Amino acid sequence: MVTNVTSLTRSGLSDFLVQRVSAVIIAAYVICVVGFFVANPGLTHGDLVRYFGSLSMKLFSTLAILSTAAHAWIGMWTIGTDYLREAHVGGGATALRLIYQSLCVLVLFVFVGWGLTLFWSLG
Repeated sequence: MVTNVTSLTRSGLSDFLVQRVSAVIIAAYVICVVGFFVANPGLTHGDLVRYFGSLSMKLFSTLAILSTAAHAWIGMWTIGTDYLREAHVGGGATALRLIYQSLCVLVLFVFVGWGLTLFWSLG
């Protein structure tokens, strides 16, 4: 059996489930935040800091950030393995795919680090 070491979970079914669960978490987060804005017109900066600085929103935001990163990684990995192949880009496909995936990982680490720093420095 051939396994691909660059896959997040090394299983198509696991990747599928991670994508679906992460999508539900992201959707729930968006509904929660939009609902807060709709239910509280005329918010001040202090109101937002208290809302996003609460422990429950910090934890929910952390979960949403990690879900977004997992969701993005699986999607970007799939794009790389589907389209950066020798049939599409020639003989340097493996090197190009490695560079592409390395850049994706770097961007996701920056996103997660920045997001966590942003939310956990509040309140």
